[in-house]
Amino acid sequence: MGKVASSMSMSLDGYVTGPHVSRQHPLGEGGEVLHDWLGPTGTPADHAVLQEMVDGAGTIIMGRRSYDLCVGDGGWGDGGPAGDVPCFVLTHNPPADAPKVFTFVTDGITSAIKQAQAVSGDRVVGLHGATAAQQALAAGLLDEIQVHLVPVLLGGGVRLFDLLGADPVSLVRDRVVEAGSGVTHLRFHVTR
Repeated sequence: MGKVASSMSMSLDGYVTGPHVSRQHPLGEGGEVLHDWLGPTGTPADHAVLQEMVDGAGTIIMGRRSYDLCVGDGGWGDGGPAGDVPCFVLTHNPPADAPKVFTFVTDGITSAIKQAQAVSGDRVVGLHGATAAQQALAAGLLDEIQVHLVPVLLGGGVRLFDLLGADPVSLVRDRVVEAGSGVTHLRFHVTR
């Protein structure tokens, strides 16, 4: 089975969105700067890190909030965060209809990961969003954390590492890529 990995752009003060997340501002106010490295201002090293993630993705797990903010007009359209890569959405309330790339999971992160791994085979189950990563980490199901550290202080928004429980989580740094765009790409393996 493929590994379960979280990959998020994060500000130096620990936020993956700016404050006041909304449909008009899915990355919060000022949060767009976190993804600048994905576009034309990114360097070849940035784009190599991104391409590695895209090439390895078998499925994606995300929360209902991300789904509601980003699917449809003005968001991803009828696809998911990685086009037609199958997405599993954690929710208590599945919508009546949705684009075919999405499967709604109502019985928690463990079930979502099992379902996603069955579809992914040996490819990566990617976690999209802070809540999915926090739940997988707390359940002992996260294998890898990638942080794309952006040199900005947002001062508010959604933190990547909230609600992890009382026990420390040990990590082993596997890679550091200083891309020249200002972003530092960090990869850690979660030790159990």
